[in-house]
Amino acid sequence: MTEPASPPLRLLIDTDPGVDDAIALMMALRHPRARVEALTVVAGNVGMEHTVRNARYVLELCDAGDVPVYAGAGGALLVEHRRAVDAHGDDGLGNLGLRPRSPDATPGHAVDALIARITAAPGQLTLVTLGPLTNIALALRREPAIGGMLRRVVMMGGAANAPGNVTPAAEFNVWADPEAARIVLRAGLPLTMVGIEIARANLLPAEKIAAIGALGTERARVAARLLTYSLRVAVRRGMPGASCPDGTAMAVALDPATVTDAGQYHVDVETHGELTTGETVVDRRGVHGRLATTTVVHAIHRPRFVAMIEDAVRA
Repeated sequence: MTEPASPPLRLLIDTDPGVDDAIALMMALRHPRARVEALTVVAGNVGMEHTVRNARYVLELCDAGDVPVYAGAGGALLVEHRRAVDAHGDDGLGNLGLRPRSPDATPGHAVDALIARITAAPGQLTLVTLGPLTNIALALRREPAIGGMLRRVVMMGGAANAPGNVTPAAEFNVWADPEAARIVLRAGLPLTMVGIEIARANLLPAEKIAAIGALGTERARVAARLLTYSLRVAVRRGMPGASCPDGTAMAVALDPATVTDAGQYHVDVETHGELTTGETVVDRRGVHGRLATTTVVHAIHRPRFVAMIEDAVRA
């Protein structure tokens, strides 16, 4: 007797493409068990004029143009929009001239789409967040009950007692909208946090990027060009390989066995620090006595992570 097939992994992805977002989206869209049901897009690495278009480009590249793309928040809750064009280029995709055939968003707002889709499928959807958490915070404010309806939430964001990447204390996605991150982390979600330090421990060197490009498909060539752009940024910053933070988070979302070390802690966000705004404060010793609701990833299985990128760009 043959065993029944595993049910699909149903994904909602909130994203701000973004070079590493593009890699992560390829991983999800080409994964044999994953079903990406919608993308909700937020301003982050670049503005909404680019993030929607970039999301559409990756969908077309992966033959998934029927996946809806909902435009959401064009800026943070309280602070001005903070971009990361130094890491992603003015257009978000390394200034490589990558353009979709159909650049427009799906009618409807991202927050409405999140609420509607989560409430329609309680306990069935995994939410993966790859950008600032503005859309998620707005959805939770409007309909707090959706937090208890999600199967799982995997967040690329924060730095677990590690240096940040935009300030000495803060990682970009959290720093870009710290108030939104605080709302999300305090909502009691089934949340797994994949911080910037995981990407630093799993850099992609030039020879690995070349091997990805050599796989020969259009997706492989695009992925290699994007990662080469990230590599140039990394070299300027003194790192020996390209960083792919969103890819590490997507690997955790697609295959929980990718995680080799993790712990559960109370995690909060500093929103008013003179030097530490956007810092994710991970209470490893439980000194605050608050409920530990966030799973913090400390390490992943590097070969699994790399294999997921390679599998995504093969024919």
